[in-house]
Amino acid sequence: MSTRGLVLGGGGITGIAWETGLAAGLLELGVDLGDADLVVGTSAGSVVGAQLRSGTPVTELYARQISTPVPAPTPSFGLSVLLGFASAALLSRGDPERMGRRLGAWAVKRAAAGRTPTLAARLDAIRARLTSLEWPERSLLVTAVEAGLGELRVFDGTDGTSLLDAVAASCAVPGVYPPVPIGAQTYVDGGARSGTNADLAAHCDAVLVLAPIDRSRGPMRSATQQLGDTRHVVLTPDAASRTAIGNNVLAVSARPASARAGFAQAAAVADEVRALWAR
Repeated sequence: MSTRGLVLGGGGITGIAWETGLAAGLLELGVDLGDADLVVGTSAGSVVGAQLRSGTPVTELYARQISTPVPAPTPSFGLSVLLGFASAALLSRGDPERMGRRLGAWAVKRAAAGRTPTLAARLDAIRARLTSLEWPERSLLVTAVEAGLGELRVFDGTDGTSLLDAVAASCAVPGVYPPVPIGAQTYVDGGARSGTNADLAAHCDAVLVLAPIDRSRGPMRSATQQLGDTRHVVLTPDAASRTAIGNNVLAVSARPASARAGFAQAAAVADEVRALWAR
């Protein structure tokens, strides 16, 4: 029997919403992404992956996304954060681990200077998004980057790391949120290596990628570049979804519209996904 991989990329609060809306819209059209043999989650995608694997109905997950947001401070990718990413990409000279080390060191420094939320506050925020704190029985890979070495770390529930810590690490956007200590190491966002880390699913017979942001920049490669000859489809936000998402992917106020836009986009891609997803 052929194996199917679902890759869920990073994209902030609106990325969680868009991916959830797309999954809900596809389910209504008869395509169940919960049937994936493997789920790979990076940053926002780690939240969605954990939610999908939790057994919580997709309809319920979607309802949560379109509910009225509770007003909260809105972080953003300010100029200093954008410059930090640009500098790391430029100085990495095409080496993803060098970029990870630079972003990791910079993230640790900003957190130590009090320029990010506290770790406790961040863990509380991630905890509130997860519908289960237990690792699922079915395969889920959560990506992060080790801040000191810049190496990719893949959490799968087999080494004692809690799901909460793994997802928090995967969502630890350098310069925006605090790095997450796990054991003797400290971790930042899996997106410091790739927006999708789609190559972790390249061994599957068919791979569907939901990528709110899928860019090839500096040492980072797009999902299609990572998957090579693997049969795959990469879905990114259409024009209506991009409008709904807006300019700040961390804006909780844009969450309901982003989810609804993802749900609506499902109609345009359902046939392509259905063909890919067929056993």
